[in-house]
Amino acid sequence: MTDAWGPLGALAGEWEGEGGLDTAFSHSQNKVLGTPYREKATLKPFGPVDNGAQHLYGLDYKSAMWRGDEENPFHTEVGYWLWDAATGEVMRGFVVPRGITVLAGGTATGDATKFTLKAALGGEQYAIGEGRYLAQNATTLSYEVTIVTGADTWSYDETTMLRMKELDQLLPHTDHNSLRRVG
Repeated sequence: MTDAWGPLGALAGEWEGEGGLDTAFSHSQNKVLGTPYREKATLKPFGPVDNGAQHLYGLDYKSAMWRGDEENPFHTEVGYWLWDAATGEVMRGFVVPRGITVLAGGTATGDATKFTLKAALGGEQYAIGEGRYLAQNATTLSYEVTIVTGADTWSYDETTMLRMKELDQLLPHTDHNSLRRVG
């Protein structure tokens, strides 16, 4: 990949990870559980996208996660990773088919191998939007992800803070995985 994609260039490709861990509330067991998962992700480069004086390069992405030998994924995402070289801004916009949309952002250098993106409910720039059911039952207050890239690998650690009607305290729903390039 050329330098036009900045720190996102290392993420372009097809990826798989076998060692994911999802720590979340289980409605069926009425407690917080750590669940291993496997993951597949595809990130395809595009750009530039010209928006007035702004020139963005990005990755169109899809990801899916499965527990054990499940046939259907328990979690999927579609969205975009975006890089603005002029400002050093990195953004990730994605939708999860549970009625939630996130635009997370942060800054990085063009050659960064580690960066963090954040979003908050009601945020002015980087924000979380959710449907009525989630707002009433499991509202997302904040989202944070740290990405680390290497030679044909990348990993993430993310925390989504939730206010759930089943719990008296806030729940840090966490996910992390390391992926390897397969294509």
